[in-house]
Amino acid sequence: MQSEQNNREGAPDAAVESAAETAPEASSADGLQQAVDQQARDISEVPAVELINTVSVHLMSAAAVKTGLAEDDEAAAMKDLDEARKLITALAGLVTAAAPEVGSQHAMPLRDGLRSLQLAFREESSVADAPGQGPGEKWTGPVN
Repeated sequence: MQSEQNNREGAPDAAVESAAETAPEASSADGLQQAVDQQARDISEVPAVELINTVSVHLMSAAAVKTGLAEDDEAAAMKDLDEARKLITALAGLVTAAAPEVGSQHAMPLRDGLRSLQLAFREESSVADAPGQGPGEKWTGPVN
């Protein structure tokens, strides 16, 4: 419609400028799609064990920060035990479910890290959970 008005008004250059303005949007959309396709190809080449370990380490790191274990001057400000409980429980579910698939070589360090987080959570919490009721203990059993 805009180009029809431009042609009637004798301004064909405006139509060309309008098309030029939309061309970068189209090319950036194509570029974005290519980037997404490349990421999908890249991730398809990563073994499942590596993905499980990477996700587990991210969950461990986030849980450690939320438990107050960060080596930072602002560690106390970042502490959030409600969030830590969720992260530790998610980690426990992942580690428990993935252990048979990834093998003991990969599962053992994940279990050790999980147990350390569960114990640290217990120490940091002002209200003690009953045995078997701490974060992730539904999946791992009581941690002492």
